[in-house]
Amino acid sequence: MFVLIVGNTQDARADLEAAVADFGLDWQIALASDDAAAMAIAAQQHVDVAAVDLRSPGIDGPALLAAIRTRHPEVVRLLMLDDSQQDAAMAVMESAHRLLNKPLRADELIDAVESVGELRELLDSPHLKALIGNIVELPPAPSLYLKLTQVLNDARAPASAAANLVAQDPVMASKVLRLCNSAFFSGGRTVADIRTAVVRLGQDNLRRLVLASEVFNGSTSNNGIDREAMQLRALRASQLAARVLGGSSAELAATAALLADVGMLLPGVSVPKAGETTPDDRPHYAEAGAYLLGLWGLPMPIVEAVASHHQPGRSRSRGFWVGGAVHVARALVSGEAVDEDYLHSLGLHDRLPAWRQLAADMAAATT
Repeated sequence: MFVLIVGNTQDARADLEAAVADFGLDWQIALASDDAAAMAIAAQQHVDVAAVDLRSPGIDGPALLAAIRTRHPEVVRLLMLDDSQQDAAMAVMESAHRLLNKPLRADELIDAVESVGELRELLDSPHLKALIGNIVELPPAPSLYLKLTQVLNDARAPASAAANLVAQDPVMASKVLRLCNSAFFSGGRTVADIRTAVVRLGQDNLRRLVLASEVFNGSTSNNGIDREAMQLRALRASQLAARVLGGSSAELAATAALLADVGMLLPGVSVPKAGETTPDDRPHYAEAGAYLLGLWGLPMPIVEAVASHHQPGRSRSRGFWVGGAVHVARALVSGEAVDEDYLHSLGLHDRLPAWRQLAADMAAATT
């Protein structure tokens, strides 16, 4: 793994090299103090990851990352910024895949880079890397979802914090209220304010609603897809996957099922019809979507489940876990065939009739 760091990071070099050695990582690290030096290194050396300062003398982070994207689209692009630069970062996220805090911390960089390594091991396709890297208007990371998750995970945050966060975005607030009042969630009872919606939905459902609203409405690609129907199908699959898997991993399964089809929103992907294999050399939408989610920094169990949901036997996870639940839930909600050989191999085929009935009951409750 060749990592290029661009910025005034000399003070962090010793700590970073010590951390890399402590973890036994096979890294090569190059430091560049300005844009010209960075591009010279990228021209001479295959770079896997570039971590670039947003602004500093001799460095225009967004312009540099844009140049790297154009000339070396396979490079994973990380943008380093401090707290005072958060607002500026939102305007330049099209150039970066992930954000890092400044001053650079060894543990944050290692976590980001190693997650990229896992992702590339899972989806080792130069064509796929180039495809995602060349998309100029890559769907932005779901920023409100990430902020909401941070608030909900903060034990010190007041009970009203989540509702206040959603209410600050009128467009998102209206979407959450609309979804909350749909037959899928409302049970026939109208909700008129965000605080009531948050209480009724619960934290997990709220997060999924916000995530669905951001993801399925944030891409500029069309691909002839009915986004509203896609979002409803995703929400149903999400609920079903949580019920199918249950236990402590139910929320992972719910989020993965919600995002299983996100790759369909990307340009240049293959979306085979049910039962078909990929008809050409374009990346399958499932793998493209998984790669995008990995670049956003979502947990690897979610990324892997999305990548293999159409072929659950390919999953690296042993047994019936997140990927298996996502496959079953999405197939049943979409009216597609469940991989019964896969279930037989795990000794779970006898549970399929109950899962089918659960899916039918959930569908009946939302019509």
